[in-house]
Amino acid sequence: MIDIEDHGPIRELRLARPPVNALSAALLARLEACLEDAVADGARAIVLSGRPGVFSAGLDLREVLGPDPDSLVRLVKAFYRVQERLARLPIPAVIAITGHCPAGGTVMATLCDYRVMAAGPFLLGLNEVQIGLYPGSTVYRVFERLVGTAQAAVLLTAGRMLEPLAAQRVGLVDEVVEAGQVVARALEYARELAALPPQAFARTRALVRRDLVKLFDEPEESLESLVLTGWVTDETRERLARMAGSQSDSRA
Repeated sequence: MIDIEDHGPIRELRLARPPVNALSAALLARLEACLEDAVADGARAIVLSGRPGVFSAGLDLREVLGPDPDSLVRLVKAFYRVQERLARLPIPAVIAITGHCPAGGTVMATLCDYRVMAAGPFLLGLNEVQIGLYPGSTVYRVFERLVGTAQAAVLLTAGRMLEPLAAQRVGLVDEVVEAGQVVARALEYARELAALPPQAFARTRALVRRDLVKLFDEPEESLESLVLTGWVTDETRERLARMAGSQSDSRA
């Protein structure tokens, strides 16, 4: 589910769950462990990548809509742990957005230090409201941190998706490069960070990410309230069931 490749001091973690890298509880647990291992193994930076054409289509609808309510709770908790792990990483994470990256994929991108996206007819954004989901305050605050309050209000409320250059204009993406170069550029930028004086870089990085970490130190909403009031509703399940019936790749 995760392919691991070391490029000198940079560790690449490549999502590998065909066809669309849907984020299941198992994949998220594996990703969390890989992030921890990278730090323990002395990596200086991490690059997250996907397959050509898609980074991740988001949370796996099969688990969101599963008959066992506990499966949804496990999925949401696993996703939250990955979010928190990314926010608290002591080393930088650069994301190579290799293609489509809606919802959960975009959430992961917002928590990284730098975002490189492939040019092309790809979309990313927080489209949760479009599919009947409430994104929650932490996701909103992280999104707002990148694009600003006015843009976050417009984009999140409408669940609007953006193409790469539009995403770059609002600050959701830092660079847009040719699709065949997106991983190489992410690795290059990660190497640039890894080459900086380590103590000064670590202190400065902690300074600029202090507000991000605080969102997880002092969450405005509990996971339990998020699941009960934002996800497990008749409206949500009806909308997602219609989507699942019209799509063969089970993604949220």
